[in-house]
Amino acid sequence: MIKGLLFDLNGTVIDIYTSESDDQIYRTVSNFLDYYRIKISPQTLKEEYFNGIRRQKKESAEEFPEFDVVKLFREIITSYSSPESLPVTPKTAALLFRAAGRYKLEPYDGVVSTLKQLSESYSLAAVSDGQPIWAIPELHSAGLDQFFKFTVVSGDYGFRKPDRRMYEMALTKMGLPPEEVIFIGNDMYRDVYGAHEIGMKTVFFRSNQGEQNFCGADADYIIYQFRELFNAIEFLNRP
Repeated sequence: MIKGLLFDLNGTVIDIYTSESDDQIYRTVSNFLDYYRIKISPQTLKEEYFNGIRRQKKESAEEFPEFDVVKLFREIITSYSSPESLPVTPKTAALLFRAAGRYKLEPYDGVVSTLKQLSESYSLAAVSDGQPIWAIPELHSAGLDQFFKFTVVSGDYGFRKPDRRMYEMALTKMGLPPEEVIFIGNDMYRDVYGAHEIGMKTVFFRSNQGEQNFCGADADYIIYQFRELFNAIEFLNRP
């Protein structure tokens, strides 16, 4: 008997488009920091950002490492501050960076009505790769936070899907065994493969994002419109 539903966020319930390569983002953040008397050119900021991510992941002992964007901006601000610099929090800089590179954020068609109905019968939770200072506010902005009892975000832990601990933490919080939970995601490797590895049934939402194929990963059910999730649950709930 299925009692819980565990969702990926971006690309599954949230249709989001962000960029970290657009030079305009770094010009905006560079100008912002300049108001705090922190001098760093847009090109140098871009280099520091990507070098910082690579360095954090290289230094990590995790198989699937996640970086910490607040720590990254703290290092950048510290490195380029001078005695004349004014205080600015790394979190503020990281939020501005995300805002400057965010071009789309909205629920996929049918998500709100579907989650509202499902929340009346099932325990809903979410597991997301990303930064908590971005993921949680974006979930709220999309109007979907009301449906999930909690959200596990990789940036809080230093590792990401398909690390089995991501799913295990969610199952522990839900108080349910894997055989009573369906995982719904849009990436065949990080979602379907990882969830199957710990014994959950899986629904693959073929959205406009994510890895569509991965050798050795086969979803128990595939949907092309979010409202089809009702059919998937009915099918997977059969004895």
